[in-house]
Amino acid sequence: MALDSQQQIQQHRTRLAGKKRWVIKIGSALLTNDGQGLNREGMQSWVDQMAELQRQGHDIVLVSSGSVAEGMTRLGWSTRPEELHQLQAAAAVGQMGLVQAYETAFGKHDRLTAQVLLTHDDLSNRTRYLNARSTLRTLMNLGVVPVVNENDTVVTDEICFGDNDTLGALVANLVEADVLVILTDQQGLFTADPRSSPDAKLVLEGRASDPAIAAMAGGGGVLGRGGMVTKVRAASLAARSGAETLIVGGRIDAVLTRLRNGELLGTLLLADREPVAARKQWIAGHLQTRGDLILDEGAVHALRNGHRSLLPIGVVAANGRFERGEVVACKNERGELVAKGLVNYSRTEANKILRTPSSGLELALGFVAEQEMIHRDNLVVI
Repeated sequence: MALDSQQQIQQHRTRLAGKKRWVIKIGSALLTNDGQGLNREGMQSWVDQMAELQRQGHDIVLVSSGSVAEGMTRLGWSTRPEELHQLQAAAAVGQMGLVQAYETAFGKHDRLTAQVLLTHDDLSNRTRYLNARSTLRTLMNLGVVPVVNENDTVVTDEICFGDNDTLGALVANLVEADVLVILTDQQGLFTADPRSSPDAKLVLEGRASDPAIAAMAGGGGVLGRGGMVTKVRAASLAARSGAETLIVGGRIDAVLTRLRNGELLGTLLLADREPVAARKQWIAGHLQTRGDLILDEGAVHALRNGHRSLLPIGVVAANGRFERGEVVACKNERGELVAKGLVNYSRTEANKILRTPSSGLELALGFVAEQEMIHRDNLVVI
């Protein structure tokens, strides 16, 4: 991995002061006092810094974990339950404490907060996605700090984000943030596990799409409860809307203020590609798809290198249960994800036109809805 010069790294950090919209994600390892309830002292410190960022002209969206842990403390549970309904009950109880704590902390700066609970379904449904975006933008315009969390009281495995790092990235896409800050219980991403490798070094900067960064995250440079893999993946997702991601230790004194001032703390992962259109960000953000289209090598090449639409002749198989207009995954014949897109045909219809040239669609179906299986305007190459 070719690292930029020290001068370039400093320039990239200095320009953070000019980045207007920040999404700040705080993990549960920081928010809880080793099972003894919320870390209110730490929360007040982060809130003080966020309030100062607001005074300096930045928009702030806070993505916060901690509801289940706080609920367990309030309910007197020492062991995390395995039953879904008990986890949801703990989240419901804990969310009250979490929101109260943030409301009190921001209130010391005469700042209002707003609770926003989301599930993957909220961001998969186009209408609800647009409504969520409008609400968050309106709150920021009013100077209110949205406090976003996954709606754990109703979420199931099928509709969950999986982790709040991913949620933070999707929120960054949603509001078209400039910066995603992931506060963690580690200093950042290391070249190796510093516990076992004395030569391990902190990675000050990298590219969100660099495979070497992903390899470091999954190959021993992983510390903390959630690990570094989800954070690097979140950076790649946030980069789709042009957001740069900072992975940094939340226990560093005045960490947000110092980041804003350009100090070389944590790991900065740059968005090294042009932002995709908002509609395509929404498509790419679907964590669950309705089915798979398996493509031949010619179709894969056309999507990756030619920015072409997906035609039925390049599709060799259709799996799952999907209807026209739903998001499907496009994979090569080895099962590797190539793209996601809004399909023009149901699975039943798709199976009738596999490997069919455009001139033969009407004969195969009895009608022609579209010439393309997925139009390039509704297709995101991963």
